[in-house]
Amino acid sequence: MINWDKSLVSDLARRKCILFLGAGVSMNSVGKGNSRPPSWKQFLEGCLPELSSGSSLQIKRLIKNEDYLTACELIKAKLPKGRFDEIAKNAFLNPHYAKADIHEFLFKLDCRIVVTPNFDKIYETYVSKETEGTVSVKNYFDSDIASAIKDSGRVILKIHGTIDNTSNLIFSRSDYAKARSQYRDFYEILNALGLTHTFLFIGCGANDPDIRLLLEDAFFKHNAVKPHYMVMADKSIHRDMVPVIEKTLNVNMLTYRTNKGSHQVLTDSLKELVQLVENARTELKESMNW
Repeated sequence: MINWDKSLVSDLARRKCILFLGAGVSMNSVGKGNSRPPSWKQFLEGCLPELSSGSSLQIKRLIKNEDYLTACELIKAKLPKGRFDEIAKNAFLNPHYAKADIHEFLFKLDCRIVVTPNFDKIYETYVSKETEGTVSVKNYFDSDIASAIKDSGRVILKIHGTIDNTSNLIFSRSDYAKARSQYRDFYEILNALGLTHTFLFIGCGANDPDIRLLLEDAFFKHNAVKPHYMVMADKSIHRDMVPVIEKTLNVNMLTYRTNKGSHQVLTDSLKELVQLVENARTELKESMNW
């Protein structure tokens, strides 16, 4: 089980924490044909049979080197027009993925702001049902994000877009460059949240370009020393890299052990975290020391 830091529990209880949910969270869901949402790597590899053998060789090298942005750029360029969008919808939308237990526990943490790069609609669909449609779902290209954040309601920020609007997905290198140029205001808001809130990253990789930019900017540019938190399976990263990541990104790594590829320990740990946060909120209510 994960040993949850008391400072993190306190920030969650005071609603000073923002959840950042990566692809690892969605991969707990199951859809038609017992399918699961693919990781970035799995999705790109799934596109390769559509390409000629000569085209796929270089892309395989890029995927092996974890240069997913460039690999996606080449795949999009070599597929027939519109085909990439079809593949994306077949992977992330059409299987009708159902929410998993992990989504329930994440919702029960009662964080007002949730950030996710996931294209799928699993978490937002579940939360919308639980809140009777009162949650505000905003994409990086929306013009009223600041107003939604300043309001008192729940907000889900989809920083890479959503699968039902494939023309605005951030998936390739050019997509990233275009978004950061045309929607600078959004990234300024995201950076501001990184300075005023504690982020809890779940189901993410330490090499995610959005995470690195967000944390490096807050740490080195603004000298923000209060750490963020990143939950990760112990086998997903070499132990020698943990202190390097913690130092350069100003995060505390919270690791857990997998059992034959199962991440049930993460779900069980989040269930425990919900209880810890609820207990802390009860204490705050009694002491009035908000």
